[in-house]
Amino acid sequence: MQSVNPGYLALVASKALDSIRVYCPTLVKVSAHCRVFCSVRQSRFCQTAATPEEIAVIRVPRYLEKRIENVKQTQGKNNIRTTKAGKLLIQCKNSDRNQSAGYVFGKFEEPILCSKGWKHNKSFGDYFIINNTKTVAPCVAENQKEDREQKPSGTFSNLRICKELVEVLNSMNITHPTTVQLQTIPKVIKGHNILCAAETGSGKTLSYLLPIVHRLQANRESQVYSENAHKIQTAVLVPSRELAEQVAAVSRALCAPFGLLTRTVGGGRGVGHIKQVFKNNHPDVLVATPGALVKALRRRYLDLSELRFLVVDEADTMFDPSFSDLLESILHHTDIASHPKETQCLGHKAQLLVVGATFPGGVGEVLSQVTDLGSIVVIKSKMLHFLMPHVKQTFLKVKGADKILELHQALKLLQHENRGGAALVFCNKSATVNWLGYLLDEMGVRFLRLQGQMPAAVRAGIFQSFQKGSVDVLICTDIASRGLDTSRVHLVVNYDFPESHTDYIHRAGRVGRAGGVEGAEVLSFVTHPWDVELVQKIETAARRRSSLPGMESGIREPKPTDAMAEE
Repeated sequence: MQSVNPGYLALVASKALDSIRVYCPTLVKVSAHCRVFCSVRQSRFCQTAATPEEIAVIRVPRYLEKRIENVKQTQGKNNIRTTKAGKLLIQCKNSDRNQSAGYVFGKFEEPILCSKGWKHNKSFGDYFIINNTKTVAPCVAENQKEDREQKPSGTFSNLRICKELVEVLNSMNITHPTTVQLQTIPKVIKGHNILCAAETGSGKTLSYLLPIVHRLQANRESQVYSENAHKIQTAVLVPSRELAEQVAAVSRALCAPFGLLTRTVGGGRGVGHIKQVFKNNHPDVLVATPGALVKALRRRYLDLSELRFLVVDEADTMFDPSFSDLLESILHHTDIASHPKETQCLGHKAQLLVVGATFPGGVGEVLSQVTDLGSIVVIKSKMLHFLMPHVKQTFLKVKGADKILELHQALKLLQHENRGGAALVFCNKSATVNWLGYLLDEMGVRFLRLQGQMPAAVRAGIFQSFQKGSVDVLICTDIASRGLDTSRVHLVVNYDFPESHTDYIHRAGRVGRAGGVEGAEVLSFVTHPWDVELVQKIETAARRRSSLPGMESGIREPKPTDAMAEE
């Protein structure tokens, strides 16, 4: 019961009785526009009924009643079932929150999340699974569909790639281009500056190396090439030495029929090693990390004046503040073309290719300093920033002390059920990689470790040994999540949940790659409250079949400076 303001009722009550208190718990309908709550609680000094003139009136606005009715109706909608006959998209401990693959949410319909309440300590042991709804990667499936409908563009030969390169691809068991390669290769051959944004594992490395090697071979027979044979023709920038070695291995295979030279230069080694790389003939294709390339430029070990192609791979990392200053320095040493004709004539300029699975916000600000943003052709994949529909993804709410036991159990199941598939275990810190290695060693698990604080001599060859199959478990930081070829990996474990959506996309992208094993899985341990916030956004995107929020996929025009604004 709510008491009415005594000051308000003093004037009314004084006409009838002194010392009376008025309450209004009962509901009486007075008119169509308001409702009246009224009642008179008689005091012990007066037992006579109150007259109509003595009744206190409180008016309740109609909009408040409507708001209450809307709340009641909204609460009733939460009982709508999202499960139908057929395969489940979302499967969880509480079956009422399962969601069928055939169910589609309305535009304003809010999904009920399995991870709701995971910030509470009582949620430990809960889980939910995003089941795979497709068997192969979308970039491969779409290409197969296009190949059936439009045969002329379904092979590398029809992309006007020279027959020597097609033979090399056949020897590598690569017969059909992916969707990204179908869109990118013709544009690169024509001389356009490219920004290629596509999901991990879609074949982006071949999408730029194939047309580059094709163009280098076509130019090699000309007199212009022979005059500048001592200068570098192509520079590929990557964020890590491991990725540099991998890209260089693909480049060497493609360049072998033509006698083109590929070399790498990476960080972690002294200036003497960098000087040795350029001591003899300069390579046709140089794969380098930004720091090592800047050192070589400052000491004038190489000249980029005759550069034909500049590739920036893994753009989300390269345009990050940790690399952006080095990248800007390299771009200012390069004369970037603003039109395709400038890449093919005498006194040519370099063609810019920016490739990545995600893009930071500052891409446009950096590129606008060296080229016209309007000249860049943007190629986007349909599945960019979407969760992979062909990979099963499990999220387990678990205590920190229990993660090692869950990891050991997952590795045992992998060996028994999948007959020894490989696994990647991701940690957020190098110290966690080392500590986890000691625990697994005591459990008798054979593994390798890879983290950024290792000396260059120690890191060299670790990932190659894992790729060759000498060991099936690799414990690593995010240094192994960018661009590396992990086609033999069957299971990715996020021992520490990633700190951003970008990191999750790259980690999960180590499985389900084009040409990789089928039936791959991702297992994520969720421990902290800040992990839950990311998990809920991922689950919402999965239920709505939408892209992850806050992810860049293009070039934004830079904002005008104060001086430009004044003009």
